[in-house]
Amino acid sequence: MPLDIVVGAQWGDEGKGRVVDLLASHADFVCRYNGGDNAGHTVTVEDRTFKLHLIPSGIIHPNTVGVIGNGVVVNPTVLLEEIENLRSSGIEVNPERLRLSHAAHLITPAHLALDKAQESARGQDKIGTTLRGIGPAYTSKVARQGIRLTTLLDSQAISEAIQNHVRFVNQQLKAYAAEQLDPKIVAREFGEYAQKLAPYIGDISILLAEALSRGRKVLAEGAQGTLLDLDHGTYPYVTSSYPTAAGALIGLGVGVGCVERVIGVTKAFQTRVGSGPFPTELQGEIATRLRGTGENPWDEFGTTTGRPRRVGWLDLPLLRYAVRINGLTELALTKLDILTSIDPLRICSSYQRDAKTYLEPPYGLGDLSGFEPVYEELPGWQADVRNAQTWEDLPSEARAYILHIEELSGIPVRLISVGPERNQVVEIS
Repeated sequence: MPLDIVVGAQWGDEGKGRVVDLLASHADFVCRYNGGDNAGHTVTVEDRTFKLHLIPSGIIHPNTVGVIGNGVVVNPTVLLEEIENLRSSGIEVNPERLRLSHAAHLITPAHLALDKAQESARGQDKIGTTLRGIGPAYTSKVARQGIRLTTLLDSQAISEAIQNHVRFVNQQLKAYAAEQLDPKIVAREFGEYAQKLAPYIGDISILLAEALSRGRKVLAEGAQGTLLDLDHGTYPYVTSSYPTAAGALIGLGVGVGCVERVIGVTKAFQTRVGSGPFPTELQGEIATRLRGTGENPWDEFGTTTGRPRRVGWLDLPLLRYAVRINGLTELALTKLDILTSIDPLRICSSYQRDAKTYLEPPYGLGDLSGFEPVYEELPGWQADVRNAQTWEDLPSEARAYILHIEELSGIPVRLISVGPERNQVVEIS
C-alpha cells in the first residue's frame, strides 16, 4: 500500500513545499499530519507564488485531494482565508477536494492570547514561538480540554464548548495580567465557522485506509522539521507536535505497513528560525549570501513570521540523526543554487568534545553548546546551476559536494533543487 512520507530533516523551512509539489503530480491524496498555521510551505508556479500554512501544498495540482489530519491543530480563520485565496487564484477548493479530520483540534482566539501572554512572561528566556496559539492548543488537547472539529457539527455543542473554554482561559490570562476575551463574541464567531466548515469534516482515517487498500497513492506532508520534534528535537526549543515520520502514522490514523518511501528534505546548507542551539551558525558576508536580502519570496525569511533565518554550513551529524530517527530512505537536496560562487564550501562532518569525536549528537540534543563542529572543505563552483536538468549538467564540484553528502549521510540523494521554479529540479534515478 503506497504511502510516501515527506519530512523535514533540519529545523524546518527546508523547502518541503517544493518537493511535495513535485511528488503530488503523481499522488491521489496529499495529507498534512502535524502542526498548524505556524508552518509555511511556498510553491512557485511560473509567475505565481503560493504560500500555504494549513492546506496541503499538493492541492495546487488538480488531480489531488487535500487532507488535514487529526494531528493538526486548525485555526478556522486562517483555513477559510486560505480557501478563499486559492479560489481567487483559480484553484478549485470544495468538500470533494479538501477533507478535514473530525478529530483535529481547534485553535481559538483564547489560545492566541494565551500564547502571547506566556511568551511575554518568559522575558529573556523566550522560546521564539510564532504566537499562532499552537502550543496552547496542543496543551488543551493533551490536558483533555481541547475542542475537536467534530464539535462544529453541532451548533449547540460548539457554542457551549467555546464559551466554557474561553472562561477557563480567561482565568489564566488574568494571572498574566493580560486582556480577557468575551466568551459570547468568540462563540458567535465559531458558530459562523461551523456553517462554512461542516461539509469538509469527516473520518479521514477510513478515507485513507480505503484509498490505500485500492492502491491509491497517498503522500504525507510534514510541517516543521525533525530537529523541532517535541520528543526528538532540540528541546525545549521545539514545536508542540511530531514532525518526524512516525508522526505521520499517528497524525493520519494509518498503520505502519503502508509506508513505501520516507523522503527527507534538507537544504544544501543549514537554517533555523527562533532560539536554540545551532553549532554551524555563520555571521558576516557568507551568512548574508546564504540568507539573501528578503527581496525574493525564496530568500531565507520565515514564510509565516517573516523573521530572518539563522544560517550556517550543512551539519552532517544532525542529518545522520534525522536519517536514523525517521528511517529515511532518500534525500531531497534543496537550494543548491545558493552555494554557487562560494569557494571553498564547508561541511560539518562530526563534533568534538573532551577529545572525543561524535558522528551524531549524543543524548541531550537540546544542549549542543559544548560540541565543536569539525569541518571538511570542498571546492565550490562558479557555473550557474539554475538551468541544470540532468546530473551531468551540474558542475563537477557540485556533483562532488552531493556525493560527499551521500557518503556521510549513508543514503542516496534522489532530488536536487536548483531554483525556485517547478522545473528547476534534477531527478536522479
